[in-house]
Amino acid sequence: MAGHSHWAGIKHKKGKADKQRSKIFSKLSKEITVAAKLGDKDPTINPRLRSAIQAARSANMPKDNIERAITKSSINTESNFENLRYEGFGPEKVAVIVEVLTDNKNRTVSNIRTIFQKAGGSLGTQGSASHNFNQLGVIKIDKNEISDEEIFELAIDSGANECISKDDFHEVHCSINEIYNVKKKLEKKINNFISTKIEWIPLNSVQISKVHQANLIEFFETLEDDDDVQNIFSNVQLNII
Repeated sequence: MAGHSHWAGIKHKKGKADKQRSKIFSKLSKEITVAAKLGDKDPTINPRLRSAIQAARSANMPKDNIERAITKSSINTESNFENLRYEGFGPEKVAVIVEVLTDNKNRTVSNIRTIFQKAGGSLGTQGSASHNFNQLGVIKIDKNEISDEEIFELAIDSGANECISKDDFHEVHCSINEIYNVKKKLEKKINNFISTKIEWIPLNSVQISKVHQANLIEFFETLEDDDDVQNIFSNVQLNII
């Protein structure tokens, strides 16, 4: 897989999205619930909630599921979810960042550490892997929404730092503090977004032999299967056909 190795891109290439639809919906629902709980339940004035709903729509989540997730934010007042980040090194010493949304960090860190250890990797302290990455705002837009030339001009006018057009989507990069300001300007001409996230982009991508790729993919899949895991980033470049 070319470019930065966000696991969402890899699993899309492997056709995993359909097989894991219920799990994907569950994680998207959790983000919607937390976003609604922490801010206003009106997505027009809550940018995190608006982005979560747009991501859910891009994944073809039914409208009823989205509405239930928002309603749950009022009902489930006892659960306090935290956004946490874990860093470490997976198979072949690949740098990995795992972002989670959890209501029990002791359970989560135990599960994540076990997954790393079973794969022959190790969970490190904060900063142990993240120094290999830049943290950026990343806005993804389906290529059917806008042409390469138009998105480039629009991105620059909106205050973005960079715009990359890939096979299926455009990727707009900006500083993490400006992500919602840039998004608001893009929304004047674009209605549908694949995702709006703060992502970890590797400073340098590493390559591993195809012989070792299977173990690494299995490691990513095991992490992805954990209900608390929301995002996985690594500095590996995988070649998936």
